[in-house]
Amino acid sequence: MNLQKRIAAFLGATLLFSLPACSSQSLDEPATETEVTATEKKSSTKLWIGTGFNATEQAVLLFLQDRGITDRAALATILGNIKQESKFDTQICEGGRRTGYHRCYAGGFGLIQWTTAGRYRGLGTFAKNHGLDPNSLEAQLRWMVNEREWLLVKHHWETPGKSIDGYMNAAYKWLGWGVHGARTSYAHSYYKALS
Repeated sequence: MNLQKRIAAFLGATLLFSLPACSSQSLDEPATETEVTATEKKSSTKLWIGTGFNATEQAVLLFLQDRGITDRAALATILGNIKQESKFDTQICEGGRRTGYHRCYAGGFGLIQWTTAGRYRGLGTFAKNHGLDPNSLEAQLRWMVNEREWLLVKHHWETPGKSIDGYMNAAYKWLGWGVHGARTSYAHSYYKALS
């Protein structure tokens, strides 16, 4: 079952957004950006569902699982980091202002608070090249998993059996946060909420 159908089945409603299947994009090819189609999950793979999750948290959880991340602690760590960075608000500019992509002039922006000029512009370019709104959850999730920083630690997320602390090392390499904040306690809360 593809991600759109999984989200619709979970929410029992219309789709929040359209997410075509994609797993990685070769960023070594400067002239064209291409997305590689993700393979469908085997029906025997456990699908984690978040108890008490809002629609955005659940959509992110399903998106990550569709990309081959199946370890409960890995998923919880990623979710905890996103919560620390943006509280799952795709239009938030660092400091808590909801500005949207084109009005965030300083600091991080979006789901994972893209901060450096290159990462911020990368989101905008990726969205434009794929006909997406850079403020949308779809654009930000697809850019997130195609970004060089994610691709460098992707194998950590896909390798089961680590602790939250073990996955947190990968999260630091991915995000390079300056303030740890509550990301570990958020990760433990998400871990408990996954069933």
